[in-house]
Amino acid sequence: MSIELELLSKSPTRENIERIRNLFLDRLQVPQAAWDETSQMFSTFITKYDEPSWESTMVQASKLAEQAKALYAKREKHEMDLERAAGDIEAQRAVMRDYLDWESKQARMKPKKGASPSPLILVVALYERALSSTLGSDPAVWQDYIVFLGQNSQAHLPSVLSVVARATQHCPWSGTLWARYILTAEAEKLSYSDIESIKHAATNTRELDRDGMGGVVEVYIAWCGYLTRRAAPPGASDEDIDVAEMGLHAALESVQDWGQRLHGKKDYKGDPLFRIERIMIHYLTQKGSAAEARGYWKRLAETHSHGWEFWQRYYIWEMTVNPANTPPTLATQVLNEAVHQQSLDWPEKMMEVYVRHCNIYTDANQLLSAMDTVHWLSKNVAKRREKEAAEAAALYAQQQPSAEQAAGESPGASKRKRETGSDEADGIASKKLKGDEQEVDQEALREQHLKRDRENTSVLVTNLPAEVTQTKVRHYFKDYGHINSITVKTEQDGLSSTALIEFRSNEDVLSALIRDGKYFADKQISVMPATGLTLYVTNYPPAADDAYIRNLFKDCGEIFSIRWPSLKYNTHRRFCYVTFRTQAAAAAATQMNGQMLPGGFKLSALYSDPSRKKAREGPIAEGRELHVTSLDTSLNEEDLKAVFSKYGPVEAVRLLRTLGGESKGAAFIVFEKKDDATAALALDKTKLKSRVITVEVSTGKNFKPTATSKGASASPAPDADGDSVMSPSPAPEYHTNTHAHHGPSGTDIANRTMTLINIPDTVNDARVRAIAEPFGNIVKLVLRPDHQGAIIEYTDAASAGRAALGLENYEIAPGRRLRTGGMKDLLGERDEIKTDRVQIGQGKKTQGNYSLPPIAPVRRPGPGGRGGLGTKRGLGYPAAKPADPSGSSAGAGGVQGNGRADGNVAPKSNADFKAMFLNGGKE
Repeated sequence: MSIELELLSKSPTRENIERIRNLFLDRLQVPQAAWDETSQMFSTFITKYDEPSWESTMVQASKLAEQAKALYAKREKHEMDLERAAGDIEAQRAVMRDYLDWESKQARMKPKKGASPSPLILVVALYERALSSTLGSDPAVWQDYIVFLGQNSQAHLPSVLSVVARATQHCPWSGTLWARYILTAEAEKLSYSDIESIKHAATNTRELDRDGMGGVVEVYIAWCGYLTRRAAPPGASDEDIDVAEMGLHAALESVQDWGQRLHGKKDYKGDPLFRIERIMIHYLTQKGSAAEARGYWKRLAETHSHGWEFWQRYYIWEMTVNPANTPPTLATQVLNEAVHQQSLDWPEKMMEVYVRHCNIYTDANQLLSAMDTVHWLSKNVAKRREKEAAEAAALYAQQQPSAEQAAGESPGASKRKRETGSDEADGIASKKLKGDEQEVDQEALREQHLKRDRENTSVLVTNLPAEVTQTKVRHYFKDYGHINSITVKTEQDGLSSTALIEFRSNEDVLSALIRDGKYFADKQISVMPATGLTLYVTNYPPAADDAYIRNLFKDCGEIFSIRWPSLKYNTHRRFCYVTFRTQAAAAAATQMNGQMLPGGFKLSALYSDPSRKKAREGPIAEGRELHVTSLDTSLNEEDLKAVFSKYGPVEAVRLLRTLGGESKGAAFIVFEKKDDATAALALDKTKLKSRVITVEVSTGKNFKPTATSKGASASPAPDADGDSVMSPSPAPEYHTNTHAHHGPSGTDIANRTMTLINIPDTVNDARVRAIAEPFGNIVKLVLRPDHQGAIIEYTDAASAGRAALGLENYEIAPGRRLRTGGMKDLLGERDEIKTDRVQIGQGKKTQGNYSLPPIAPVRRPGPGGRGGLGTKRGLGYPAAKPADPSGSSAGAGGVQGNGRADGNVAPKSNADFKAMFLNGGKE
């Protein structure tokens, strides 16, 4: 527009003015980030060239732009995320993918009654924007774009054929895109020569086999499918039939030659799913050449005899072509040959099919023969399974000496604690062993542990397709056992994925190991036990997060995942489970056990092994600590030690005191021996000085739903008499509570208090403090996992304002961005409900806690007065003020008992807080 305006200034004709005016109006109807700037330019333009109609023109422009502004408001968050990710290519790609998914979803959603649907052109524009910048070399994004256009084939959108042609130019290695190009050309009814030229362009590119033979096979599948469909119609010419036959044979030979060049003649065994061969077999079957088709099955048996799926397809084909009213003799022979294969990956399945088939289609003699065959073969299979189980158990046993050695050499090993509610597999119950009463066979214990421990009922699957989903992995392994959970991660190179699959039992793991070396789509996967990959790590700095743990073990090897415990029921838990990619990496990490970390923390890094779970240690767990209440306030630590030391050596005395140093009348006495503490219970209900004291054994509380940490107070500490030391200030005569008068008001506390929302229940208060403290000194921080948030009180309002602005939309964990607000917003949130188990079906639909909540404006709790004596001061919860004897309000700035300002002082809005922040905290 700047160029157009410059040209207009040289030739300001009426025609040019009207043209520029229409350009502005069109531009203002387009959703854009610079709408205000464009509107300002338009206003200046109208003022200069058509000032009399300025008001009517601007009103018209505003009405025309209402929809554009509404559309952009919905997308502003994504645009801001893109702007924040500038300079980080990977972050930009991730944000853009989320943006594309969201935009595509808007186009698919059915609009509400009376609302207009989301314009499809916005999806097109965003895809074009993404593909021209960061995601142009991502075949998956091109595929999504092509599918979107195919489902919305309208005249004003780009043609699918032109887009898929561009996609193959940007990603020539993607066989999926080339195959889509061939199919789209067929759907558009392009000529045979045009489609053949597309096929030649694909096979002539040097990058088609960059990711293996998968892309090559995809292209030839599309080409062979086109040839067979061209020759299938009843009216097909002889030339079409001849071309199809020649093309199918040529395709099989080309794929075989290509694979042998890429992998070698001995190593390449053909397409594991024999997809092109199946097209050929189907074509020959339709043609009536069953004998020739059977010859392809027999040739395939030479290289695919180890796969039960091959034999099942072969058997189904024989049943299909078997003449009516004729015994399926050939199908029976196929099953008999299948069950006798020594290397069959799932012999049990084929034995079941064999017996069922004979029970239906053969006579009694042949059925008995089949049952006898299966009986003896089953014994061989059972021995094979036992051998595989022994090998897996031996592999697990190899990990134990290193773990025991690390535990024995580590001075801090005795401090390793496993909380009752730790993040272990569901259904595992702790087992108490009584060493004095019975001897437990260690080998039997290890075998039981192998069956029940999550880390040893899991397998690590590598070299999966990059675009694989959890559902596809579950379907692939579901026949081998009950799956508890699946974690899928794409490799950094984007060419493959890795999955960690947890089964219910060790027998399921042994069955899943059959898949090792088999093919998942076009990828030959590796399946190995996850035994010895997971470490139990604790005693690291409290503020440690994923990045800290990964950096800590970066020299040991690659980390697959880090599991943090939930703090919902105990906010003081500090441990995590680190799963490595290889056993060598995990073994190297155990060598760091006992290493001193900055801050005086002695790291504990041991193999995760619940069977080595230790009993809790310390005075409370050992029964050596007593809780004494109703003490005379004049007693001090020395007095108590003198009294209780009569029963045995006292290790420590802790007298509870107020901020002013006065005794609260309660104390904890720690003895060196439990028997001495038990003897000291005789002091219960005895008189000590002027009071009858209560003595009982201390009991620990496992339930700790909140964590509170305090910093420098915003007000001076009380003096020795318990009063706050404040500067002299005359008090109103009617105000009798001097303590409440001198303390900070509810308004002051509310102004410098803010809340953070959407904090995962795996984040502790130290990590929250680490991100909040840079904005100012913190008086008090309360972590509330039960509401997915935290309450933070700063020393001044300016710090609270800076924190509210700076922490809004801050990503505290992958996929979890913070929101800021008031106490009402925080308490309106529910605790996080999550499970790592595989969910099948929709189940009960609930409000998900995993999606990113919409950005909410910063809101503060209403200001309130300070409570009187005996009333606990809360964050944002004001207490009622004493009534004025005269019946008047407590002043112009008074605060009512409900926490809201009276009629003379309006509640502060977001604009007020922003202005206060800009003025350095001054009203």
